Amino acid sequence: MVNDMPKFVESVDIAIIGAGPAGMAAAVTARKHSASVVVLDEQLAVGGQIYRGITDAPKQRLDILGPDYSAGADIARGFAASGARHISGAAVWQVTAERLVHYLQDGQVKSLQAKAVLLCTGALERPFPIPGWTLPGVLTAGAAQIMLKSAGMAPTKPVVLAGCGPLLYLLGWQYVRAGVPIAAIVDTTDGSDYRRAIRYAGGALAGWRYLKKGLALMATLKKAGVPFFKGATDLHVLGSGEASGLGFSSGGAKHNVDSPLVLLHQGVVPNTQFSWSVRAKHEWDSAQLCWTPVTDAWGALDVPGIFVAGDGGGIGGARVAALQGEVAGLAAAAYCGKLDNVKRDNLGQALRAGMREHLFIRPFLDALYRPKAANRIPADEVIVCRCEEVTAGDIRSYVKLGCTGPNQAKSFGRCGMGPCQGRQCGLTVTEVIAEARGLPPAEIGYFRIRPPIKPITLGELAREA
Repeated sequence: MVNDMPKFVESVDIAIIGAGPAGMAAAVTARKHSASVVVLDEQLAVGGQIYRGITDAPKQRLDILGPDYSAGADIARGFAASGARHISGAAVWQVTAERLVHYLQDGQVKSLQAKAVLLCTGALERPFPIPGWTLPGVLTAGAAQIMLKSAGMAPTKPVVLAGCGPLLYLLGWQYVRAGVPIAAIVDTTDGSDYRRAIRYAGGALAGWRYLKKGLALMATLKKAGVPFFKGATDLHVLGSGEASGLGFSSGGAKHNVDSPLVLLHQGVVPNTQFSWSVRAKHEWDSAQLCWTPVTDAWGALDVPGIFVAGDGGGIGGARVAALQGEVAGLAAAAYCGKLDNVKRDNLGQALRAGMREHLFIRPFLDALYRPKAANRIPADEVIVCRCEEVTAGDIRSYVKLGCTGPNQAKSFGRCGMGPCQGRQCGLTVTEVIAEARGLPPAEIGYFRIRPPIKPITLGELAREA
């Protein structure tokens, strides 16, 4: 019923979901070829998660966040001058295979009919289900960074940063520059990770600029005297009613670090809710340990007229996302008949070369910062689905009763049926069931994502009808 087209609906050449680097770059490119473009985003200003607040960030905040963040201002200015229409505060709750886009804005349900749709929905932080991760005082590093970007908010008491991945060190570096006291950085990366990553040293050297940045971040943290623990295992948040610190083992000893704020991070994964919802084909990425949509070289899904660009199609970082946005913008414009395929191919060559250059280091990073199984597939008592308070033990008990995959887990215990619609728990549920059944995650599958992707009331839906 929700797929029925409203009687009165606006038409557009290209609808872009998400105003991050990929969405903005795609809009600019498509507009250069005279396509009509509408960009929809939940936030009031462009930037996405990576460039959140970039359009009005004061100089002090720009200095704290660093040059990689400041680079987003140029993309935002280009987008503002492109002539693309930006619909802000728009929660897109459905995209159909027929390229009908339904969204909610200011309590009103509205729709767009597009010739092509670009999904530029970015990334989500990977779940980090350890004992105590649901306590008040525990956040993801990405959430803490968003508060710094959007409002200049930073902790005043010592914080613990725990996990692995470049964002952990970047946030630590930014906190040092902001004067935030850091009680410790607890790194789960160990010797086995370095040995695995060394196979990709050639790519790391080719991407030496990224290596140089990473080493500079760590040098700043070391100079600031931030306590640093390597190869940490057995991570668990201390406290009962709220977080009081982090416990872990490192260097053959057990440690407790006191802090009212624990920030967890072990990488990011594609936000694939929309690509799943249109029934596009997906595959399990064994390097990045996540689901990714299957696309062609232009970002096209196997659903005609729907494209993916940016981290929603595989994690590559902000620069790669912008280049992929340009590539997908060309492809969508060609799909709409705004340029021929020969011109599209010629314009895409330099963009692809740029993407390859920025992706040289990716296999090295994926191998070095591969999240530990213990921090992805938790013990029985740990909550997996925060919305419905389903534990890993509950899921394993479902498997014993005959549950074969995430969709059946919904029937057994409502796992994945809460407000987040499986965003927080989906990967964990797949891996817990895979482990329990002794099968690879690729054979287990993922939740069947249905609209509404974002919450909408029956009253709001009825008003559209």
